[in-house]
Amino acid sequence: MRLITEARELATKRVRSSRSGWAAERIAPTDQAFEWTIALHPPTEREMRADEHAAESWARSWRGLADAPPNSGIRIEWGSRTWKSIGKQHVPVRAVFSSPDGVAAFAGGAAKREWGVLRDRADAVAERFVRAPELAAVVRSRAAMILALAEGDFGTLLDVVEWLATNDVARLRPRQLPIRGIDTKWFGAHRGLVTEFLAALTSREPGIVDSDALIRVRVLDPTLAPGEILDFAAPASELDARAYRPRVTFVFENVESVLAMPPWPGAIAIHGAGYAVNLLEQIAWVRESRVIYWGDLDSHGFAILHRLRTHLPDVTSTLMDEATLLAHRDLWVKESRPHRGLFASLTAGEQLALDLLRSEGDTRLEQERIPWSAALFALSQASASASASRLNQ
Repeated sequence: MRLITEARELATKRVRSSRSGWAAERIAPTDQAFEWTIALHPPTEREMRADEHAAESWARSWRGLADAPPNSGIRIEWGSRTWKSIGKQHVPVRAVFSSPDGVAAFAGGAAKREWGVLRDRADAVAERFVRAPELAAVVRSRAAMILALAEGDFGTLLDVVEWLATNDVARLRPRQLPIRGIDTKWFGAHRGLVTEFLAALTSREPGIVDSDALIRVRVLDPTLAPGEILDFAAPASELDARAYRPRVTFVFENVESVLAMPPWPGAIAIHGAGYAVNLLEQIAWVRESRVIYWGDLDSHGFAILHRLRTHLPDVTSTLMDEATLLAHRDLWVKESRPHRGLFASLTAGEQLALDLLRSEGDTRLEQERIPWSAALFALSQASASASASRLNQ
């Protein structure tokens, strides 16, 4: 016998897993009728005989919902059961929901409130703009972000999208936007949603100029930059203009590893900044040097290495192999959101390490957990090997 409390839990899960699709349907409806059913699992004859009072109490609890008004979006269907020892009984067999509102109302609590907010916001989008499948797709994919907006921010979002749809702001910076009440902080926090809604409406993006990403650099050999600042951050275009000639460029995922590096003849260390490593391709002296990458030993570390190799094919990795992983087993932690991609540029040793991480239950060894002395030794070996390879060319 399925209790009402258990059915409400199922309804709550259904609301939270389906509300994004339901909201999209309000913008671009389909002809498909809504229906969702929860089987109530009425008692068997044996269960009735074992505890007739409990079975009757269960039936009464569902009978209380049978009187719900027709527009409530829920109805309880009953069926007959004939048992030799008890006779014919009329029992509830399923709860049938004819609308998302009915499911949410039955679930109650936060699920009901959240659906109400998302539903109303989807309706506001449909009323303000055209009922286009493209807008529905944005609402479907960004439902959580839309739901998380404060009420005032959601209204402002629609105002900004509507204004940008009819005004050309190409080549302006966020600070130059002539939209009253919109500052750079608000636009920065909500730019993704604004851009997606605008693209759905107009098939174009705002064209607003972005700030160039800054790349953190430490020149480990002062002779490479005599009289210049040795620790700084600059856009790739400015770094490309510098006449550095390093023999080796270290690219580290962890900025503290960059800052901890000792003086190193012929070397420069760069913070890779995760998936932004592709920016390094724009720097000529990086392309012309031997690049050694050291990232976290996890699926994303290998994904970043793969991205870097897509732009700089000759990158060498260090401390990203099976031996390093096994030598620090006690320092492993769980990777909460592993990358499931395939990375064709990995070497055989790197692939073995990635396979081991995944087979051990998506574990990871963070770069900063490896003892610094061990890291410096491995980096020295990688640097010497890179220098030797460069001399042999």
